[in-house]
Amino acid sequence: MEEDITTDLCVLQSHLDGMLDRVQYNSLTLKRFQVFEMKLLNLNSLAEMIELLLVDAKAFFDLDAISFCLIDEKSEISGFLDDDGFDYQNRKGIFFMEDKKLLKKIFGSTLRPFLGDYKPSKCEGLFPDLKNKPQSVAIIPLNRRGQYLGSLNMGSYAPNRFINEMATDFIEHMVAVVSICLENILNFETMRRTSLIDTLTGVNNRRFLEQRIGEELDRSQRYDEPLSCLFLDIDHFKQTNDTYGHQAGDYVLALVAGMIKKQLRSNDVLARYGGEEFVALLSNITESKAYDIAERIRLSIKGLAIDYNDKNINVTISIGLATYQPSGSVTKSTAEISTELIHSADEALYSAKQNGRNRVAKGEPVFDTEIQAKIA
Repeated sequence: MEEDITTDLCVLQSHLDGMLDRVQYNSLTLKRFQVFEMKLLNLNSLAEMIELLLVDAKAFFDLDAISFCLIDEKSEISGFLDDDGFDYQNRKGIFFMEDKKLLKKIFGSTLRPFLGDYKPSKCEGLFPDLKNKPQSVAIIPLNRRGQYLGSLNMGSYAPNRFINEMATDFIEHMVAVVSICLENILNFETMRRTSLIDTLTGVNNRRFLEQRIGEELDRSQRYDEPLSCLFLDIDHFKQTNDTYGHQAGDYVLALVAGMIKKQLRSNDVLARYGGEEFVALLSNITESKAYDIAERIRLSIKGLAIDYNDKNINVTISIGLATYQPSGSVTKSTAEISTELIHSADEALYSAKQNGRNRVAKGEPVFDTEIQAKIA
């Protein structure tokens, strides 16, 4: 009798220990998820969300594979990433779909996650960068207000990691948060681009530049005055982000933009072109004067004493320069001239980068007609 009671007590103790272990594990998982959720809620850009999902989520869920699909019917989302200098084309795990056909085929009208064996009929194309396909998957729709935004696709080489019968409450909660954050970020990105000011640096954005360059060229032709263009790029900016963090990188961008603006006149146009690139339009400024201004900007950036969280950050900038001089016999359209001006300055910037960075390089002059270009 006593032996039976002792045995029952041992079994009960074992069950209690097991329950305690599960409670502790669940508590730890919940805390980790709360940290992950707070990171999601504090994101500032779509690029940051992509990195968080492809890196942090993969580690958090202990996955062998993860991918992030976005519906991009008008190529607006990829345009957002292009503007911010995010190389999504070479970032494994992120891809875009032009329509919702595949997701509708997978989820139908239920908008419920698909969990189970990897089935080519459902999952083909959702893990495009993997040579070895996962054995089991969790394909989770991202949607808001009944509209597909994309999907988060998790994979495991273990065949029983995701099964149809498993509870999905935890996953669905996380995806609801991801969907809300994604919708908010996309709305913010849209509003940011319909505005004319870059919210991070406080200078004009690319949309403003595209509007103004035509006006500046018209003025240049009307008064027979040169128009110079500077294409500016912070050297080794990715290294700054990788070493000091993206917040430090944002701080550097804002300081550099402010310093560039100080060296320009009030009527000059300065715009953040994308990522760490800026473009300045200098009206009635010849190539030689523009070169002097570019050198002054370069030296002012090199002399910046940037202190972030008690760490000194050294920054230099490379600059490409191109100048347009009207002739009075214009045969090219304003759009053609503006494209050539930006391109020439960009080519000069590339030359400055290739020759050691932290320097100014001159590009080919831009002309009104093809005949002038051939003579030059």
